Amino acid sequence: MSPILQGLITIVLGVGGCVAYFYASNLVLDKVIFPPKGANPGRNINRANMVRPWLFLLPAILALGIYLAYPVVGSFWRSLFNRDGSQFIGLGNYEKLAGDGTFRQAVFNNFLWVLFVPALATFFGLMAAQLTDRLKWGNLAKSLIFMPMAISFVGASLIWKFVYANNPTIGLINAVRDYFHLIPVDPLQIPFWNNFFLMVILIWIQTGFAMVILSGALRGIPEETVEAAVLDGANSFQLFFKIKVPQIMPTIVVVWTTITILVLKVFDIVYATTGGNFGTQILPSYMMQYMFRDDGRATAVAFVIMIIVLPVMIWNIIQARKELR
Repeated sequence: MSPILQGLITIVLGVGGCVAYFYASNLVLDKVIFPPKGANPGRNINRANMVRPWLFLLPAILALGIYLAYPVVGSFWRSLFNRDGSQFIGLGNYEKLAGDGTFRQAVFNNFLWVLFVPALATFFGLMAAQLTDRLKWGNLAKSLIFMPMAISFVGASLIWKFVYANNPTIGLINAVRDYFHLIPVDPLQIPFWNNFFLMVILIWIQTGFAMVILSGALRGIPEETVEAAVLDGANSFQLFFKIKVPQIMPTIVVVWTTITILVLKVFDIVYATTGGNFGTQILPSYMMQYMFRDDGRATAVAFVIMIIVLPVMIWNIIQARKELR
């Protein structure tokens, strides 16, 4: 069967199934469960109207339960077993993680990523959004800044790996050092600081995302507030930081939390550049290290990542709802 025919059949069955479900559920609700007749027809109609939204939500709730809730529960249950799943060991995998120095190093590195990457990417994106709006060739500048978003994490990692190359004829950093007759170094092998060199890659990618979102927010600021501030004698610095930034603060928070969630899940950059060596291990790369040889521990790490991401996701949803009000 051709892919086109498969797609058409899927669309027909999906749309037809939805229509049939909604029609049948409404029919059963109105004719069988709460018919608008009898001793209390008004009460039956009200009850039917209260139940009807849940009938419409039921397919989505079932889908979320199958694709979200079940994997979470299943992953936690799997993390309570040994490497091949043949023996129940309780919280043994979590105890091993707590006593593993590499795991603690990965948690510390993830803390550094969460602390610096979202803040710097959001800051640079905000600066780019403000400055490019005041340039005649601002749209071209925005296109160039946004361009890294079109590059995969692996592709961006390889580009920056050449920038960081130890060979002065290839690496930009060592070319500058060679110009001043300094000994070439490999930035990705410098303990502690190599984490920041890796962070630069993600900041370079995500600045364009932050710029686009924040540029739209800046353009949505009422002109009346800006004009009133100018008439009151506010300079450019005060106009930006005391008038514009407070008005787009909900959008800034949403951008920051979105990048934070991405940072907690990033894996490609570390894997493609250092492979987690030289003290650059983070939780996703640490999980990948055990994925194919200790499934229990790898699942425990995945559950830890989910626990860390969950509060940020909840905060992001709350801020997004505030933005829509």
